[in-house]
Amino acid sequence: MVKRLTIFLLLGGLAFGGCKKGSALKKNTPLLNPSPAPSVAIAAVPTPVPTPAKPAIDQNAQVIVFGYHRFEKKVRRPDTEIMPEAFEAQMKMLQERKIPVIGMQDFLAWKRGEKSIPTRAAIITIDDGYKSGYEVAWPILKKYGYPFTVFIYTEGIKPGRYSGGESMSWEQLAEMRDAGVDIQSHTETHQDLRKPPFDRLTKHRLSQAEYEPWLENEVGRAKKTIEDKLGVKVDAFAVPYGYYNQHVKEVAAKAGYEALFTVYGQKLTYGSPNDSLGRYMIEANKPKVFTDAISFGGATTGGSEPVEGVPTASLQAQPADGAIVNEKTPLIQANLGGLATLDAGSVQLRVSGLGLVPSKFDPQTKIVSYQVTQPLHGDSCTVILTAKSGGKKVEAHWSFTLKEGAVRAKDAPGLPSGSPKK
Repeated sequence: MVKRLTIFLLLGGLAFGGCKKGSALKKNTPLLNPSPAPSVAIAAVPTPVPTPAKPAIDQNAQVIVFGYHRFEKKVRRPDTEIMPEAFEAQMKMLQERKIPVIGMQDFLAWKRGEKSIPTRAAIITIDDGYKSGYEVAWPILKKYGYPFTVFIYTEGIKPGRYSGGESMSWEQLAEMRDAGVDIQSHTETHQDLRKPPFDRLTKHRLSQAEYEPWLENEVGRAKKTIEDKLGVKVDAFAVPYGYYNQHVKEVAAKAGYEALFTVYGQKLTYGSPNDSLGRYMIEANKPKVFTDAISFGGATTGGSEPVEGVPTASLQAQPADGAIVNEKTPLIQANLGGLATLDAGSVQLRVSGLGLVPSKFDPQTKIVSYQVTQPLHGDSCTVILTAKSGGKKVEAHWSFTLKEGAVRAKDAPGLPSGSPKK
């Protein structure tokens, strides 16, 4: 009995000892498959996107912009034409003077602070859409590796209603586009945008109510036409004749243009206002304009001299605005008696197709006149009068129709050929 009791006690002790060892094992031995710890949400830290370093922009750089129209072996209209040899000589002069020629889009990128340009640079532009720009100027520009911009008015491009035998076609423009030529806007019909135009088809001047939609089409629809036909972005606008006012600038800005160009040549700088950028317009009989420009002398600005318009009716102009004239060599005159403190030496007349003419000013009668000596071409003529009055530049312009013997010139690119094409 005692023996059995002893054995029982020994077995019980071993059992209790085994239980204690098992507990210790569970407490101190790590589990092979532990339960996952509660997840803790960690906010994702976005990888910082490096800010691209802006290019070093030379804000002291200067740009000159040249404007051309036609390139003809025989110059008939020196205000809008130049001989091919003279044009190539000018391009060679840029090369010899080491003046880089940059593209329009490079210039605009520089103005936005996105791209650097050379300290002194030039831009080449060609207005209107004459095919001599395609056939004559383009090969010369390719020879020198110069980019350039063509400012076209859409109704002057074949088969537009004002196009003619010397007009470019949309197919030619597409070829130029594919080769990298920049194509921009010069309105639809190339008329003075500041007032209702004289409609040559209906023979009446548009009313003020008709003027606003007409202006929007000239500025905005022309832009859209080029973009639709050529698949390009049109962001530059050359105003016909350089004529504009605040309203024209507002309509152009609303249409989406980034830059507006005039015909008043001045050096352009980083701070030049984009809504009045001057160009040096090259005329066959004024080679000094080019040489003066490449010297980078004179004023540095981006706009034109402020101009105050003079109502044509107050000038008693002859032939009158909108008149039909039978004579192809009429006497043109205007009475400036209504202008106070007139600077007699500043009075000038320009006649479409002839350019600046040797007019005469009588200080007693205050009448400026010019007797046309060579027959006017086309079916209309525009006269532009400029002077200084009270220290300000004043300007007037009017048009008349040529009836007898006046036919639309075969080479009109998009304008009745009697109109100036700046």
